[in-house]
Amino acid sequence: MIHDLEKLTGLFYTDSAGVNNDSAGIWSGNAENSAECAGFTSHAGIINASDDGEHDEDYDLGNGLVVEESRPGLKPPKQYKVVVINDDYTPMEFVVQVLMTFFAMDNAKATRVMMSVHTKGKGICGIFSHEIAETKVDQVNEFSRINQHPLMCTMEEA
Repeated sequence: MIHDLEKLTGLFYTDSAGVNNDSAGIWSGNAENSAECAGFTSHAGIINASDDGEHDEDYDLGNGLVVEESRPGLKPPKQYKVVVINDDYTPMEFVVQVLMTFFAMDNAKATRVMMSVHTKGKGICGIFSHEIAETKVDQVNEFSRINQHPLMCTMEEA
C-alpha cells in the first residue's frame, strides 16, 4: 500500500525479481511486485510513475492482448448545389461572365450552363460544401446587384 503519493514522481527501478531498489523506501507491504500492485506500468524493468498508459502505437499489455485505439468515424460534409435562376432581363453574356468568373468554367461550359438556365429556367453551377456554396451565392448575387441585373443565385441540398 502506498502512504505518500507526493513521493511518486520520476522513475523507479526494479530488479528482475520485482524488488524495489529505490532509496526513499516508497513501496511498502509484502507484495511480490509492488509496482504492479500500485497500478504503475513497467517497461523492461523500469517503472514509470508518470506513465498515463497512452502510447502512440499498439502495444502488448503483458497478457497477450493488443490494444488498438479506435478512430472516430467522420461523415463527409453535406453537399449543396449552387443554382442560377432564369429571368427575362439579364443578358446571356452577363450570365456567361458570372459562370466563368465565380465558378472557373471555360467559355464552352459556361455557355452550356447558360443555355440550360435559358431553356429550363435554372442551371446548376456546381456542387460544394455549405460554406463554399453560401459564399458563391452571396458573391454572384452581390455582383449582379452591383451591375444592376436581377440575376438570382440560390443553393439547394444535393
